[in-house]
Amino acid sequence: MKLDVSKLKFDDRGLIPAIVQDVKTDKVLMLAYMNGESLARTIETGYTWFWSRSRQELWNKGATSGHTQKVYSITYDCDGDTLLVKVEQKGAACHTGHYSCFFNPLWNSASGESLPVADNRLPQVINELYKQIQCYQERQKAQHKLLQAPSQDPLLEQMGADVTRTLLASKNHDADQVVYEMGDLWYHCLVLLAYHNITPGEMLVEMAGRKEEDEK
Repeated sequence: MKLDVSKLKFDDRGLIPAIVQDVKTDKVLMLAYMNGESLARTIETGYTWFWSRSRQELWNKGATSGHTQKVYSITYDCDGDTLLVKVEQKGAACHTGHYSCFFNPLWNSASGESLPVADNRLPQVINELYKQIQCYQERQKAQHKLLQAPSQDPLLEQMGADVTRTLLASKNHDADQVVYEMGDLWYHCLVLLAYHNITPGEMLVEMAGRKEEDEK
């Protein structure tokens, strides 16, 4: 079937911006550019293809990272100069490891007139720790038994101990100790994710899905 793009308005470089949105959460994931060929490949394969303005070449989202985008629908706006691509996102959409490329706060009306929103560094810290753990694995610099394959038993035992100490700290109403023990637990959770080649972004997708279920 020949693709009819007669109503689309490509720019003078033959490109059109494509806003990518998670079909499950409605979260805006990223903005990229398509040309006629990448749009055709997207429709043909069912997965997103874009045109890289910096590399001047076609690229298939997730071809190297595994963070693919299965396409559910493509619509265009009233002027025909922007596409909206709804996808099922596998893993993180952003190359930084974030679920969405739009994670840098600039302004929020709820925080007061012309005041920036509070900077939430939690995703950044988690992703930086995760990348550090991956580097340890890839470069084999870490001699720690928890990062040594193939057995994951030491890691599971450590996590069990972390959980026990966290519960005891909570039982004793020791908030400082809860923070300390929970820090160990969260860290070892990231090690476990890395062991299974699961990204924090994939966990965010899972948690977003649960939030959606809770709101029904």
